[in-house]
Amino acid sequence: MGLSLSDIKCYKGKVRDVYFIGEDKLLIVATDRISAFDYVLPNDIPNKGEILNEISLFWFDKTKHIIKNHLISSDIDEINRLTGLSLNDYYSKRTVLCYKAKRVDFECIIRGYIVGSGWKEYQKSKSICGIKLPEGLKYAQKLPQPIFTPTTKADKGHDENVDFDYMSKEIGSELANKIKDISLKIYDFAHDYLIKKGIILADTKFEFGLLDDELILIDELLTPDSSRFWNKETYNPPSEPESYDKQFVRNYLLTTDWDKNSAPPSLPEDVVRKTSEKYYEILNKIKG
Repeated sequence: MGLSLSDIKCYKGKVRDVYFIGEDKLLIVATDRISAFDYVLPNDIPNKGEILNEISLFWFDKTKHIIKNHLISSDIDEINRLTGLSLNDYYSKRTVLCYKAKRVDFECIIRGYIVGSGWKEYQKSKSICGIKLPEGLKYAQKLPQPIFTPTTKADKGHDENVDFDYMSKEIGSELANKIKDISLKIYDFAHDYLIKKGIILADTKFEFGLLDDELILIDELLTPDSSRFWNKETYNPPSEPESYDKQFVRNYLLTTDWDKNSAPPSLPEDVVRKTSEKYYEILNKIKG
């Protein structure tokens, strides 16, 4: 009998299962789970993990000229050969073998448009994460320039918005500035690419790690779970933008009486189906 996943130490995230391969590698499996408001929902979204994986692989390849990433292989035969596993077809499109990096414990969010928690903060203080913004901005309006707004990285519970000075003090100003500059470069590159496909990249989050003291991209990249994608043709602030991401699920949950502090409700069948369709749609638009 060969090695099986049940023999390997595993960390289960909200969406991904991470298996520890030796001292220096990770096997990451993108499941069909979906989370919202820091809770994993009861329903799976069919084929979501495969779609997320395919989109991340696309962007990891597209952004290699900006920064290296953690990917070793996404080919299931090579993964099986390198790990001694015998993963079946279920894993073939949702699994990657990666280098294990020392994670930088901040989520690095770039906002090009004002929406979500940024909009709520702006309404109170006319700023986001300590960055002062012009008066009179409308909901979903494009910002004068993209801004870098980090959050703490919480394995459980809520991430918290912090300002850049806090991040700099925690990890050092040289590393913080490098992460900020690279994050803005990736956002600008992706925004310019997507706008030609009829998609607005409103905001997105990146995660970074250090591998042999070199900064690399880790986790996922520019997916509907980590980004807001809007339809350029129907974009008309301050109207709610038409989205191709899990905002559709968040919007549904906001219509329920769920208090966001207890077990979340199940999603109706039509919401599950529509969410799956939106994930497929953004994959097809991104890859053309």
